[in-house]
Amino acid sequence: MNIAKHMEAIFIASVIIFGSAAYASTVATANAAAPRAPAATAQVSEVDGLQTVTITAKRLAPAKHQA
Repeated sequence: MNIAKHMEAIFIASVIIFGSAAYASTVATANAAAPRAPAATAQVSEVDGLQTVTITAKRLAPAKHQA
């Protein structure tokens, strides 16, 4: 088999293999390291025809806030 004759096919196959491996590892890393948003709740109450919305949630730590 003449390697020089099939170099284009070898290059394309290696790009496909390494590209799909890089994509799969990026997706796996992004899913594992995705920060979870703190749970937030919202309550709506109506007093004298005026609607009031109260939202309660955890505050971000200063280090996470600046990041």
